[in-house]
Amino acid sequence: MSEASVAVHADADLLAQAVAARLLVKLLDAQADRGEASVVLTGGRVAAAVYRAVATLPARDAVDWSRVDVWWGDERFLPAGDPDRNETQARAALLDVVPLDPARVHPMPASDGPAGNDPEAAAAAYAEELARAARPGHATLPHFDVLMLGVGEDGHVASVFPEHPVSYETRPVSAVRGSPKPPPTRTTLTLAAINTAEEIWLVAAGADKARAVGMALAGAGPVQLPAAGVRGVGRTRWLLDRAAAVDVPARLRSLR
Repeated sequence: MSEASVAVHADADLLAQAVAARLLVKLLDAQADRGEASVVLTGGRVAAAVYRAVATLPARDAVDWSRVDVWWGDERFLPAGDPDRNETQARAALLDVVPLDPARVHPMPASDGPAGNDPEAAAAAYAEELARAARPGHATLPHFDVLMLGVGEDGHVASVFPEHPVSYETRPVSAVRGSPKPPPTRTTLTLAAINTAEEIWLVAAGADKARAVGMALAGAGPVQLPAAGVRGVGRTRWLLDRAAAVDVPARLRSLR
């Protein structure tokens, strides 16, 4: 798997703009290579800023959005349309303003969806949806061109939390009960699934993320600090603002 690279931007706004531009280039390159593109979205403040920035960039119209598959890395197990769902956030910021093919948008099941109010059934349903889109030669997962992750203050990624049973999971999708962050019930891709992505981007802003970022890049254990266990098949990018990067060794930084 890939070694990590680190790009540091002056502040959170510039970080969001840079990630948005980078995402458009990645989607265009994937479509040039494969005829289509696939992205795994995340949630959080920085992610929402990235999606809003994508929506405002003129280059967004160079992407053939009808040939983009959209997946999610994790989701709060709440009713459809709940403002705390990552899907709701992404739709409001970007997905509702670009001409996506609805059949290629794959939200994780809601608590009032066909799987019912059962997160284990919801996780199994999402695993089945992933398997239906599986790439040739892989039984369970599609090709992910880029998978975006936020990084929690505790070092969690998606809804894989430190020392939580889900950090040991080998299935591609897992239910999460007893999350240390509300809401307590979620669904998530596991590290085993996350690490099949061609590129993984860990995006973090703010001084409250600095300790987790520094520890992850210093080689902490993936159970104690899930962000440390993330590696893309082709490339792993840490995309940070200066506040989040204060504990990153200078030799790893590429300043922007």
